[in-house]
Amino acid sequence: MTGLRGVGKTVLLNELRKIADDLTFESVFIEAPEGKSLGDLLAPSLRSLLLKLDQRAGLSEKVKNALGVFRAFLGTPQVTIDKVTFAMAYEPIQGSADSGDLEHDLTSLFVAIAEAAKDRGTGIALFIDEVQYLSEIELSAVIVALHRLQQLQLPFAVVGCGLPTLPGLAGAAKSYAERLFSFPQIGSLSMSDSAKAVEEPLRREGIRIESEALEEVYRRTQGYPYFIQRWAYDTWRVAEKSPITATDVQNAERIVISKLDQDFFQVRFDRLTPSEKRYLRAMAELGVPCRSADLADKLGRRLTSLGPTRANLIKKGMAYSAQHGEMDFTVPMFGDFMKRKMEWSEELTS
Repeated sequence: MTGLRGVGKTVLLNELRKIADDLTFESVFIEAPEGKSLGDLLAPSLRSLLLKLDQRAGLSEKVKNALGVFRAFLGTPQVTIDKVTFAMAYEPIQGSADSGDLEHDLTSLFVAIAEAAKDRGTGIALFIDEVQYLSEIELSAVIVALHRLQQLQLPFAVVGCGLPTLPGLAGAAKSYAERLFSFPQIGSLSMSDSAKAVEEPLRREGIRIESEALEEVYRRTQGYPYFIQRWAYDTWRVAEKSPITATDVQNAERIVISKLDQDFFQVRFDRLTPSEKRYLRAMAELGVPCRSADLADKLGRRLTSLGPTRANLIKKGMAYSAQHGEMDFTVPMFGDFMKRKMEWSEELTS
């Protein structure tokens, strides 16, 4: 699933995990933060999963094999979970998942785990949040492993979510990724769905809301789920009686903007360097999507000199190239925040 920040991708990922659990899959959930390797992310969850398979009734050579492959993949007799170190009392299977080539090793590991799961009458579902933070080598390894699992018809599924750059990153990692994955886009809600999200919880509490108020919430949030949630919550707080009116929605504006700035926008702004802030402020000034060439003109810089800043913003998940030569924010309404946060002046072009 791909989409901007705040559209509910992680919520949907968690719901899909619940469905997998209800279908008796063994699920693994990881978030791919910057600066942590895929192996480090997977190790604790895979250890727990394999031990769970091993505890089921009856001996299983497939499970024992998977544990040995996992031990070889780790390259160490210990694994640390939440700062607690556990010993792995299984001998590594030499020559399996220990080559140092991540594509080969991860494929060997996933195949062994999938065979163990199949032997136990279950399947594996790996859920990955923030997939765009995987390195190209790591993403390539996941794709290669999944390709092999599909060829062998083993019960191992991968479900992920990330920013709109994800299809391009997957295609760059392996050209056949498009055949392995579907890339549904998660975006803003329609007016009717936005109204339902606000109105139904209120109805359960015996509160009514006027249609004009629902339209005002939609207009101010542009249908983005997180902003709808935020605006509806603070409108509830300021409204003094039922039915809630459009005036109540308007009266909540100061509180909502303050909360969004503090809790949603500022934490992202604080991760930026001065040059990155100037770049994003120029995007806000031009309006998005905007051409990279126009950004260079606005900042008084050569287009090539802005390449590193642009690349860093994409890597940080703050901006993306919707089309070749264009830039857009990954965070809805971030342009409005940048205008509130930074005045545009000639100093920004120096």
